[in-house]
Amino acid sequence: MTLPNWAREPLVHFLVAGIVIFTLLAWRGGDVDPASRTIEVDREQQAQIALVFERTMNRAPTDAELDAQIEAYVRDEILYREALRLGLDQGDAVVRRRMAQKMDILASSQAETVQPSEETLRVHYDANPQAFASDVRYTLDQLWFEDRKGAERALTYVETADDAFQLGQRISLPPSVDAMTSKELADRFGMQFAQNLDGLEPGENWQGPVGSGLGWHLVRLKVRDASKVPPFENVRSDVEDHWRTQTIARRKEEAFQLLRDSYKVTVKK
Repeated sequence: MTLPNWAREPLVHFLVAGIVIFTLLAWRGGDVDPASRTIEVDREQQAQIALVFERTMNRAPTDAELDAQIEAYVRDEILYREALRLGLDQGDAVVRRRMAQKMDILASSQAETVQPSEETLRVHYDANPQAFASDVRYTLDQLWFEDRKGAERALTYVETADDAFQLGQRISLPPSVDAMTSKELADRFGMQFAQNLDGLEPGENWQGPVGSGLGWHLVRLKVRDASKVPPFENVRSDVEDHWRTQTIARRKEEAFQLLRDSYKVTVKK
């Protein structure tokens, strides 16, 4: 098949790839055969399209709006298949990252909808009081690394190092904090770092790597004071949200580790 001149233009390819990247996750469901010229929008797919509209607009679509959304879905599906025919998904770092994100979503999708029992939530509440306390304070040491691999390597010998603080890379973060509140930690290290501390046990051992928006950290969490914890009944919805977030993160990591164990990875120097 000979493509028309306009279809060979790099700008056209770029626009098609952009449409694919930013609409595929919102509209598409299962796998597609790029060789097929048949597009069937069944009742389930129509319901998914209507649900996306409702979540975005906070109301159900009218018949005319649903028809327009279905036509938009068909347009995106056609462009997606044509992009696959042209091989635009090959060697594209953005597409590669999007597909990796979809695998993460698949790994954790069940945790997003499951309803935990009351007993499960109470066990989670008892195990994570710091997540629901009004004024948690942390005393800790931390070492910063730009990449996770560097932090993992340092963790293997940090306990025996003469001066552990010499192992971390330089950054404008304090190596130690004393009785700092979770809000102060989030302001200084980022919300991700403060939230990830919930998964650490206080003690004298180095733990990690702990992710943050700045990189990766090894942490020696000396004290976590969560003295003001409200009753379970007052924070039940917060407990469920925290349980779900932690469960999703754990299942993503477990699913990845299963896949990772099936690969042989060689990093050439």
